[in-house]
Amino acid sequence: MSAIALPANLSQYKAFSVLIVDDEVGIQVMLKKALGKWFGLVDTASSVEEAEILKSDNYYDLMILDINLPGESGVEWVTRYPQQERPNDVIFMTGYADIQTAISALRLGATDFILKPFSLEQMLGAVSRCLDKRLGERWQSALKHEVDRHVVSEIKGASVQTAQLKSLIKQFAPSKASILIEGESGTGKELVARGVHQQSERSGPFVPVNCGAIAPELLESELFGHASGAFTGAKKSREGLFRVANAGTLFLDEIGEMPLSMQSSLLRVLEQRTIRPVGTEKEIPIDVRVVAATNRDLEHEVKQGRFRADLFYRLNVLRIDVQPLRERKRDINELVPFFTQLLAKELSVDEPRWTHQEVNHMHQYDWPGNIRELKNCIERAILLKQSPAEQLPTQVCSMTLNQVANSDEAAEGYPLQWELRDVEKAHIMAVVEHHNGNKSAASRALGVARKTLERKYKEWACEQPCP
Repeated sequence: MSAIALPANLSQYKAFSVLIVDDEVGIQVMLKKALGKWFGLVDTASSVEEAEILKSDNYYDLMILDINLPGESGVEWVTRYPQQERPNDVIFMTGYADIQTAISALRLGATDFILKPFSLEQMLGAVSRCLDKRLGERWQSALKHEVDRHVVSEIKGASVQTAQLKSLIKQFAPSKASILIEGESGTGKELVARGVHQQSERSGPFVPVNCGAIAPELLESELFGHASGAFTGAKKSREGLFRVANAGTLFLDEIGEMPLSMQSSLLRVLEQRTIRPVGTEKEIPIDVRVVAATNRDLEHEVKQGRFRADLFYRLNVLRIDVQPLRERKRDINELVPFFTQLLAKELSVDEPRWTHQEVNHMHQYDWPGNIRELKNCIERAILLKQSPAEQLPTQVCSMTLNQVANSDEAAEGYPLQWELRDVEKAHIMAVVEHHNGNKSAASRALGVARKTLERKYKEWACEQPCP
């Protein structure tokens, strides 16, 4: 084994599982010993019957399967399953090669076809090629979470608070400890988490997941994965986001929205560093750094019994508080030109030039929606071909309900001169803001379909801001 070069990304293999099916005990022992240094889970079976029992209880990324088994052959066994229920990857072995057998194996989607007797180096090479392909697929899965997110890698701002924030990110990044990021909606908590990941030099991907945007009954499967047949509709085994993020960082946004039943499962994962896909029995080790974020006061949530104290302490090993924009208004001087350039490019329009007085005027507003609200204000100004400062007197549209209710112009919550459609618009935007800009979560809170919200936003895009 010492003569065989180990893959550079061996740590990422730990979240994979393999089933070896061969009636020769010597081959079982040899492969289990060698692959045990690579995989988090390695099981062996001597027949299709034994393999069937293991497969019903566990999810396997790879099967190394002998074709000539006592009783039912390996090819016959795989053929029995519909395409969507077959293993993701199969390496067939045989000591009796013929063209027809090879063709049958390839038609079944065999990843590789190895003749006996084989060298250990030959088998490990086939396994390594197979897993590198799977790692590439995991990266693709992680990148799907980045589509249309307009990811910004650098934190903008010259305020003292932002300088301290950057210092904390640099200090915490090398550690493997969990991080809890707290701050109001729109302050840039995901950007902070992304900065931690980028400076950590972890080899795996950054995978963001919004706990408030996933239905509670699906969250466990989304995070941990599931085996085929684990529940109604689970026609094919699936990897969870923990495995996608292996050797990288999993960002759990809106952690305060996580149901109590899932909190206990997450705590177990953080303590044991293993996951168990839904519908399986065995644990799979993972190497994932968890960074969580919330706009709630989790200590208060713990006292109210809505968040587990033990999970709070486990997440709160390292803590970063992101200050609201009203407490670091000096950052506006950098954020305004940055968003102006970014949005003008996205909207395919000429970049407007704001005057010094216009930018200074924006310091007079407290930005309850923080950086997200500032960005939306600039985008609206570009679309309407107006100054961002001209948007400020009408920013009540994006205030929270409490701020509207407490304003001098409000009577019973909203100005009396508003039409019903203006009240509807302000309420919807406030609920969307409360859910950190997530329209799926907001639509559930409002009791309407997501398409209804999208239709409303399209209508508003063609209108002036509400009076």
